[in-house]
Amino acid sequence: MDSKQEIKWGFIGCGEVTEKKSGPAFSKIPGSSVVAVMSRNREKVESYAHRHNIPRWYIDAQELLDDPEVNAIYIATPPSSHTTYAIMAMKAGKPAYVEKPLASSYLDCQRINHISEQTHVPCFVAYYRRYLPYFLKVKELVRENVIGKVVSVQIRFAVPPRDLDYNKQNLPWRVQRDIAGGGYFYDLAPHQIDLLQEILGPIVRANGYTANMGGLYQTEDSVSATFQFASGLPGSGSWCFVSHESARTDRIELIGDRGQFCFSVFTYDPIVIHTSEGRQEFVVENPPHVQLPLIQKVVEHLQGTSICTADCVSATSVNWVMDRILGKI
Repeated sequence: MDSKQEIKWGFIGCGEVTEKKSGPAFSKIPGSSVVAVMSRNREKVESYAHRHNIPRWYIDAQELLDDPEVNAIYIATPPSSHTTYAIMAMKAGKPAYVEKPLASSYLDCQRINHISEQTHVPCFVAYYRRYLPYFLKVKELVRENVIGKVVSVQIRFAVPPRDLDYNKQNLPWRVQRDIAGGGYFYDLAPHQIDLLQEILGPIVRANGYTANMGGLYQTEDSVSATFQFASGLPGSGSWCFVSHESARTDRIELIGDRGQFCFSVFTYDPIVIHTSEGRQEFVVENPPHVQLPLIQKVVEHLQGTSICTADCVSATSVNWVMDRILGKI
């Protein structure tokens, strides 16, 4: 594609994530528009197309891929179908932008990478926090050595069960292993792991322990892990999805030889630094459509004016770490 070509997107999937986080952003970027959307649910996709002024809608993914006006594909379906749709898109010569995680397993990520390399068609992944102002500030603080050399990393995350978790007859897809790849860990931890690798380099060792403490569903609801970066830096993490409300936590701590700072991944709490000079706090605002900075970078990449690093190759290591922690590989 050249710098003057408009990127005309076709959406496969039109779930909750597309309503505000991502969907509107595609039409707010110069040289980008949404021309078609697909869902197997006719009523849902027709309503979505009408509400978002999308000219065409389909209930068959192949029909959307065959649409000559569509030249790029956004895949916003549960992880178990990411591999199929990404491969279909790339074999049709149309770049793909896939919701995270890239796939429901590390092995499926490798399949996607193979097809991208074979077809020379790029595949991007929605690790949008890499490009959000809040996390760019975190990255800047690490690079400026405000707490000195980072010597330890800790992830702490705890939330109470969601109302739907108690409905055994109709559990959320995010806790169904065959659809999501795991439980809520596989849905939420990717953002944390991807960010840490973006800031501190690749994780090369990882192990974990899992448990189902709440008994609300079949997949794990509590996870503890240790990991090590290529630099030798050690880290640990704990995730609990059946905690009491009073234990709710969303925190990553970076401990350095001259201080420590902490930040959140999902709530965007103020970034707080503690050193011998005292306490500093940074409040950083993000755009209302949080995927917009990344989608803009993807569009610019496809038009040949920039490089987007959130590609399928870099995303694959996240699945490797998660699969190691869950004992899948």
